Amino acid sequence: MQLQTNKAWHHLEPQDVIGSLDSHQTEGLTSSSAQQRQVHFGPNSITGQQPVPAWKRLLLQFHNPLIYILLCATLVTFFLREYVDAGVILAVVLINAIIGYIQESKAEEAINSLKKMLSSSATVLRDGEKKTLPATELVPGDIVFLASGDKVPADMRLLECRDMQIDESALTGESVSSEKHLQLLAADTVLADRNNMAFAGTLVTYGAGKGIVTSIGDQTETGKIAHMISEAKALETPLTRKIHAFSKLLLWVILALAAVTFGVGLLYGMPASETFMAAVALAVAAIPEGLPAVVTITLAIGVRRMASRHAIIRKLSAVETLGSTTVICSDKTGTLTENQMTVQKLLAGSHSYDVSGSGYQPEGDIRQQGNSVSLSDNAALHHLLVSGLISNDSRLKEQDGRWTVEGDPTEGALIAAAMKAGYELKQCEAEFKRIDTIAFESDRQYMATLHRLDAQHNLIYLKGSVEQVLARCTSQLTADGDTEALAQDAIEARVHEFAGQGMRVLAFAMQPVEQTENTLDPFNAREPEQSMIFVGLQAMIDPPRAEAIKAVATCQKAGVRVKMITGDHALTARAIASQIGLQNNPGQQTDDLEALTGRELSELSDTALTEVADRVSVFARVAPEQKLKLVTALQSRSHVVAMTGDGVNDAPALKQADIGIAMGISGTEVSKEAADMVLTDDNFSSIEAAVEEGRNVFDNLIKFITWILPTNMGQGLVIMVAILFGITLPVLPVQALWLNMTTAVFLGLMLAFEPREAGIMSRAPREPDSPILSAEMIGRILSVSTLLLIGAFGLFQWSQLQGASIEESRTLAVTLFVVVQSFFLFNCRSLTSSIFSTPFNSNPWIWGGVSAMLIAQLLFIYTPVMNTLFHSAPLSLNQWLLMLGYGVVVLLLVEAEKAVWRKRKG
Repeated sequence: MQLQTNKAWHHLEPQDVIGSLDSHQTEGLTSSSAQQRQVHFGPNSITGQQPVPAWKRLLLQFHNPLIYILLCATLVTFFLREYVDAGVILAVVLINAIIGYIQESKAEEAINSLKKMLSSSATVLRDGEKKTLPATELVPGDIVFLASGDKVPADMRLLECRDMQIDESALTGESVSSEKHLQLLAADTVLADRNNMAFAGTLVTYGAGKGIVTSIGDQTETGKIAHMISEAKALETPLTRKIHAFSKLLLWVILALAAVTFGVGLLYGMPASETFMAAVALAVAAIPEGLPAVVTITLAIGVRRMASRHAIIRKLSAVETLGSTTVICSDKTGTLTENQMTVQKLLAGSHSYDVSGSGYQPEGDIRQQGNSVSLSDNAALHHLLVSGLISNDSRLKEQDGRWTVEGDPTEGALIAAAMKAGYELKQCEAEFKRIDTIAFESDRQYMATLHRLDAQHNLIYLKGSVEQVLARCTSQLTADGDTEALAQDAIEARVHEFAGQGMRVLAFAMQPVEQTENTLDPFNAREPEQSMIFVGLQAMIDPPRAEAIKAVATCQKAGVRVKMITGDHALTARAIASQIGLQNNPGQQTDDLEALTGRELSELSDTALTEVADRVSVFARVAPEQKLKLVTALQSRSHVVAMTGDGVNDAPALKQADIGIAMGISGTEVSKEAADMVLTDDNFSSIEAAVEEGRNVFDNLIKFITWILPTNMGQGLVIMVAILFGITLPVLPVQALWLNMTTAVFLGLMLAFEPREAGIMSRAPREPDSPILSAEMIGRILSVSTLLLIGAFGLFQWSQLQGASIEESRTLAVTLFVVVQSFFLFNCRSLTSSIFSTPFNSNPWIWGGVSAMLIAQLLFIYTPVMNTLFHSAPLSLNQWLLMLGYGVVVLLLVEAEKAVWRKRKG
C-alpha cells in the first residue's frame, strides 16, 4: 500500500486528491480495496492510554527519602528485637501510604474521551452504492456523505458543498460556524481557515456535502491532539517540588546527625547496639512523619472548600498550585465569553441603537443614547428586526433555564435581538408567510426570502455581507417609512466602526413586489444594480462574561498576569481583550494591546517565542500545538502557568500547564479529563475564588511546617545532647513517634481550617523559585527548637535529680513537648500578626484539637496499656504546673519575636 496520507490536502484540487488516494468520485472504493486498506491503516479510532496499575500506584507512595529512613529503622529495630517499636514505626509508614493512595487522582481518561468524539457510523460510497457503516471501518480514500446534524467521522477534503457550515469551536476555538467551500487554499493556511476540509469530531450545523477521507484515527487532527496529550508531561507543583527538595536536604542532615551520634557514642565506649538505637532514635525523632499525611489532608480540605465555590479539583496538588500561579492563559470562546453570539449594535434609518443583554437569552431591550425606543413609529428598525427574525432557518430553545440555538449561531443572535424587542416568531411568520427561499451560500454571501403580505403584495427580505447587500441597493428606508438616497459612505463608515470593535456585521435590505411574483427564481438573474431598499445593519459579537471582567481585574490586582490564547480572529480577540480590561505586561510602554497570530508565531525561533510569550497578552488564530508551545515557553521563564479552556483544542495545553482548568457546562469531556480542575458554573470568577483558596491553603501549609519542625528538631537536639554528654536518652524512638504522629494530627492539622487572612488577594504571587521557608520562619523554628531543648532536657535532668524513675522523667520530657506545641499552635495561627489581634473563635477546630490532644496525652500518661507500649509513667500536679508555666513563657517569647519582625518590616 503506497498511498501518501500526509499531504497538504487543502492545497490540492479535489480531483488531485481523489487521484492521490486512488479512489473514484462516483463509485468510491471497492470492498476488497477497503479491506486491504483497513489491514494496512488499522481501524478509524484513537489509541487509548494505558492507566498506571493499582499496585504500581501503591508502591509509588513509598517513593520518598523520609519513608526510606523509616523503613530502614523498622528493619533495624525488628532485628534488635524491639518488636513494639518496629510495629509502631511500620504502622506509621503504612498509614501514610494508604492516605496517599486513597487521595491519588484517577488515571487519565482524556484519550478515551477523545474516542467518544468520533462518530459511531457514517454514510459511505462503496462499490458504487451508498452504505451505512461503522465509522471505525472508514479508510483513506472512502467517499463520505455529510448532512446537517452529522458528526464528521474522519478528516476529509470536501468534494461537494451545498451551503455547508460546520461547528469547529471544540477544535479551533472559533465561536462562529465555519462556512465551507471547495476552493484551493495556500499550503500554509492555518487549521481554523482550512474551509475546504472537514475534521473528525466536528458537527455539521447546516447544509450538506460530500468528502473524501484523507486521514483516520491517530492521524486526524483530533488524533494528533490525543498524541500531544499523551506526550505532555505531568509536572510537579511548586509545593511538591519544594517538599521534595526539603525532604532530600532533611534526609542528608538527619543521616549526618545520626552518623555523628553513632560515632560519638562509640568514641565514649557505649555498646554498639545501644549506640545504634540512639542513632535510630535521633532519626525517628527528627523525621516529621506526620508531614505527608497532614499535607494530603490539608489539600483535601482545600478541595472541599473549593467545591463549595464551584471549583471541582481532580488532583489534590492543584489546590496549592492555584495559590502560586503567576500567569493564567485563558481561552476566549466559552471561557472569557458567553460562546453565544449576541447582537449589540443596530443601524436603521441613519440612527445607531444599542442592544442590551447577552447570549441567546431573550432578555434586554433596545436603546438610543440610553433612552428606550418605540418600535411602533420606527419603520426602518421594525423591518430590520423582523427580517432578521423570519429570514432565518435557525431556532432558539430553552432547556433547564439555558437558551441554546438549533442551527447557525449568527442566526440565533438575530432571533434573540428581535425577541428582546418583543417580536414573536410564530406571529411574524403568520404575518409574513414565507413563499420561497434562496439559501445562503459562501460564494453568494447572502440569503433571500420571499414573503406574502396580502392578496396583492409580496415582500423580499435580503440579508448577507455588507458588500453584496449594498451592491443591490439604491435607496434606504427612513424611520417614518419613506425612502431616501443611499448614504453608502456613511453606512460603510459605521460598518468600519463596528468591525473595529471586533463585531461581525450583517446588512439587510427589502423590496416590495407584486403578488404575481411568487418565486425567487428570477432574483438570481437580476442585475446587481436592482433597486432594493437598504434597511440597516446588525452587528454582533460573542460578548465577554460580566463576571469575567471583574475576575480578570482581581487577578491582575493580585499580580497574576492574564493572557488570552484563542483560535479566533486577531481583531475579535483584541476587541474582547480590551472589553475585559486585559492589561499589557509590566514593562510595556504602550496602552495598545498587542495581538499576535498563529502564523506570526510560526515564523519565530524558539528563543524569540519565549520572549514573545512573556511579553504579549493576546494570541489569536492559534493552533492547538501552538497553545502547547506557549504554555511551555512561559514555564521555561519560571512561571507557574494556569491554562483555562473548554475545547478539544485546549486539552494538550491543559495537561501541560501547571494547572489545567476546564469548563464544566460547555467544556468537552476531553478538556475535563485533561484538566486538574473543573468549574461547575463555567464562571471565570470561580478561578478568582480558587486562586484565593489556593493561597490560603499554601499559607496554612507553611503555618503547619513552621509549627511541626521545632518538635522534630527539638527532639533531635535533646537526643544529640544526651549522647554528647553520655546521658540516658530523654526520649525513646517509640515515644518520638507518638509525639510526631499525635501532635501532627490533633494539633497541627487544625491549622488547615484557619480562615483566610485579610489582604490575601492584594499581595503579589510567591516567586516560584523562592524557598519554602523564609528567614523569619527559619529563625522562629530554631528559637522554638532551642526552647524545647532547654525545657525538655532541663525537666528530664531535674526529675532525675528528684529521684524519679527513668519512665517518669521521659514522660515528663515528652509531655513538655506536647504542652509547648499546644501553646505554639496559637502563635502559628498567624505567622506575622499578633495572637491578640487574631479573632479568638474564628477557628473552633483549634480548641477541639487541643482538647483531643490533652485526652490522648492523659491516656499516654495514666493508662497501664499505654505505659507498657510507650514506656510511660504517671505525673504529679506540680509537674503539670511547671510544664504549663513554661508553655506560657514560650508563647510570650514568640509573640515578642513576631513584634520585632513587624517593626523591622516597617
